[in-house]
Amino acid sequence: MTKKKAFGRTTSATVPGEPEGKPLDPGFPIVGIGASAGGLAAFEEFFRAMPVKPDIGMAFVLVQHLAPDHTSILSELITRFTPMRVLEVTDGIRVQRNTIYVIPPNHDLALINGTLQLLEPVAARGQRLAIDFFFRSLAQDQHDRAIGIVLAGTGSDGTLGLRAIKGEGGMAMAQTPTTTDFDGMPRSAIATGLVDFVLPPREMPAELIAYCSHAYGRAPNAAEATGLATTDVMYKIFMLVRAQTGHDFSLYKQSTIARRVERRKAVHQIQQVDGYVRLLQQNPTEVDALFQDLLIGVTRFFRDPDAFAVLEAKVIPQLFANRSPGATVRVWVPGCSTGEEAYSIAMLLIEYMDAAKLNFKLQVFATDIDRRAIDTARRGVYPASVSVDLTPERLARFFVPEDDVNLYRVQKRVRDVLIFSEQNVTRDPPFSKLDLISCRNLLIYMGAELQKKLLPLFDYALRPGGYLVLGTSETVGDFAPLFTTVDRKTKVYQSRDDGHVRFAGASRFLRPPPTGRGSSSPARTTPPGKDPLRDLTERALLKHHAMAGALVTGGGDILYLHGRTGQYLELAEGEVHTSIVAMAREGLKHPLGAALRRAVASNKPVRHSGLSVRTNGEFATIDLTVRPVASSRIGAEAPATFLVILEPAALPPAGTSAPEPTEDAAEAGTSVDRRIEMLKHELEYKEASLQISNEELETSNEELKSSNEEMQSVNEELQSTNEEMETSKEELQSVNEELSTVNVELQGRVADLSRVNNDMNNLLAGTGVGTIFVGHGLKITRFTPTATQLINLIPADVGRPVGHIVSNLKGYDRLVEDVQRVLDTLVPFEVEVQSKADRWFLLRIRPYRTLENVIEGAVITFTDVTEMKQAQDESRALARLATVLRDANDAIAVYDLDGRIRAWNPGATRLYGWSEGEALRINVRELIPVALREAALEAVRQLSRAEVLAPYRTQRLTKDGRTIDVSLTATMLVNASGEMYAIATTERAIS
Repeated sequence: MTKKKAFGRTTSATVPGEPEGKPLDPGFPIVGIGASAGGLAAFEEFFRAMPVKPDIGMAFVLVQHLAPDHTSILSELITRFTPMRVLEVTDGIRVQRNTIYVIPPNHDLALINGTLQLLEPVAARGQRLAIDFFFRSLAQDQHDRAIGIVLAGTGSDGTLGLRAIKGEGGMAMAQTPTTTDFDGMPRSAIATGLVDFVLPPREMPAELIAYCSHAYGRAPNAAEATGLATTDVMYKIFMLVRAQTGHDFSLYKQSTIARRVERRKAVHQIQQVDGYVRLLQQNPTEVDALFQDLLIGVTRFFRDPDAFAVLEAKVIPQLFANRSPGATVRVWVPGCSTGEEAYSIAMLLIEYMDAAKLNFKLQVFATDIDRRAIDTARRGVYPASVSVDLTPERLARFFVPEDDVNLYRVQKRVRDVLIFSEQNVTRDPPFSKLDLISCRNLLIYMGAELQKKLLPLFDYALRPGGYLVLGTSETVGDFAPLFTTVDRKTKVYQSRDDGHVRFAGASRFLRPPPTGRGSSSPARTTPPGKDPLRDLTERALLKHHAMAGALVTGGGDILYLHGRTGQYLELAEGEVHTSIVAMAREGLKHPLGAALRRAVASNKPVRHSGLSVRTNGEFATIDLTVRPVASSRIGAEAPATFLVILEPAALPPAGTSAPEPTEDAAEAGTSVDRRIEMLKHELEYKEASLQISNEELETSNEELKSSNEEMQSVNEELQSTNEEMETSKEELQSVNEELSTVNVELQGRVADLSRVNNDMNNLLAGTGVGTIFVGHGLKITRFTPTATQLINLIPADVGRPVGHIVSNLKGYDRLVEDVQRVLDTLVPFEVEVQSKADRWFLLRIRPYRTLENVIEGAVITFTDVTEMKQAQDESRALARLATVLRDANDAIAVYDLDGRIRAWNPGATRLYGWSEGEALRINVRELIPVALREAALEAVRQLSRAEVLAPYRTQRLTKDGRTIDVSLTATMLVNASGEMYAIATTERAIS
């Protein structure tokens, strides 16, 4: 039901498992993000744009429509887009800042005292509204620290939840519909007019962080709002709102208004309230936005079931008790918002009448100062998510699905009971002769002065014995003597029927309260688009000295009433009309209609004198004048207006007397009597003819009634079939959304698998290892390009037994037997094989194991070991050479081209005295006497031309400084390119 709650804040609570009295951390907002089909792409875009910093300062809860029988990988996917911690929700987990929580499949999710609770879904698969369910619990638990974001998805889930968040003072975002192929959910949310930001997902994090830094990054909002409520600047805000909308909030509770102003400041990231006042002055759109924020109502069908149970059991039966058949039951719902409460009451009235088989006229007047809310209520079209607030019986009985079950329209029978109108209950006249007033959770936003004016006004509007229903936080207070209490808990009261003086008089029509602090009240500014009808009417009436009158359109619709028009006009029972002709009393209706038509046609005054009109049971003689009214202030495009003047007929001058009857007059009287007699006979004939026609008409009506009953039966069968089809459609739509979500996840997995597959192919190809995968029956399942060098494989060989393929191996034909042995024993096998191209390969055969440790074949690899084999041969040759060098008696040494010693055998150590380690650190020049160094250099030049020098005699120096004669043989060492890189010498001492 309608409830316009002020900002609140959770300050402390106790959670199971926590020490009693331990306060919750109220220092960070919780962001609920709802999505359905197309949500994964929106999640990725949102979190990729989130700044990478250690303290984001908020928590995120992701609620997505998931298939109940599908294991979700949403947590795994979200982890790739953000460095924040990502957890799948477990029952009772406490919400912590800088963490992302993901709903698991086949669960509803609620936030209670800062912990996330999982619940088994009770609604049918096609009717689950997990996002609305969570958003509502988020609003109730976190109040103004609740933030709701609606991303891509079909349907309307999340719309009612956003309304609840806004009603608690939170903030709402929605994805720009053009940025997704599934725009049903964001469009539905945006249509409420409550969304603060409409952005692509990539732009949301920046605005979200900026909003939170202004709204929560400073002193607590409640303290600031309390200070703001006492400042003069608030009166400037009231004046700006009143000037544009015509509504004055200066007598509403100031702390509530101040908190709303603080929220708007945070939306625009304005620090000082003076800056916000300047924004209001410069931007009329912001005035409208503030006005809408002040009017946000938390409302839904049959809200507060206890109150409706009392209404159904104790109040509604009494509304019909002791009433004559055909009487009218009149109900007023002030502050109706978007109409859910008014429709709920109308449904209860219809249900009771149908059950009791009663026939009464029903009129439910529903009013609000919010024009947009009234327009929504008149349409009677609501998102499919309202189904959670209605029983299946009421949903089927009073609603019709529309637009692929994304919307429900209230049936015409219920809409015909409702009369919606824009009205300010604090200023405009009330309805009268009411049986019930339901004004729930409206008085709590008004100051004491307004409450003292409204409660007597409600008492005046009720019939004696009528009922008043207030919200659970409201009471009649000092006006308890006017009412008796019917139910104290749900605040149901009954107007006393004991003859007390009822509130009446001019004081019941409330004037606009003063806005400033002075004693004088500024005149109310006329709302934009409305004409100063009162001034226009009064000037015209004063000009013609009329006693009573009305300003009407050419069609007869009343624009303004002046004077004691109740003598000549009255409201008839039934549907309320604004036509002056329909409201005219007996004797005035036909002359008034004719005069108005003549005045419209000729655009000239029309006057009828001496009309006999019934007033208060007697007839009075009046004069009627209909006069065109022209005013440049109304505008050229406005319809023409006419002034209807009603005044008592002028009396004859004093002192004159009526003329005496003459003989001619007597004869005329006789003629008149004869004429009357003829008319009586004619009337009797007409009455007989009319009776015959009525009987024929009744016969036709009976036939039509019978046909209508048959059509009704067929219609009920069609309706039943249609309901079954709608239920199937809902289930199919839900399954389609879930499959779309699963498809997106599977596409992600396919992309991952494709990347892994590409990585593995490149890895296997890059290693140069020939690999063949064989499955059961030794059939080839896969192979790498390198394997084709050893086994003659082509792509078409996949699926063929490996034994059918010709190999390029020499001397090895046991491949099939060795693979089968590995599969039988599960023991890996290795062997070196040689290809026909004389290259060597290490053949390895290993079992193929899955992640579940199941053997599904074998892996055959060929690793090229040709270079290793050559290195082994060379190593063996070098080993033999090293043995020769070690055991030789001659001194053998190797020198590079710079003369540095690179090798030195034991024979050299014995001959020259230097150990191998010492020799490797010296140059050959230190072994040659100075006189012989030039000859040694020439020998090297000769060696470069002749690879080997013949032995020649020379001298060498020993470690102890002796000079000895040696015979030296030098050999040039060359590389694979034929270039000399060192010199090897064999030296022997000459005695």
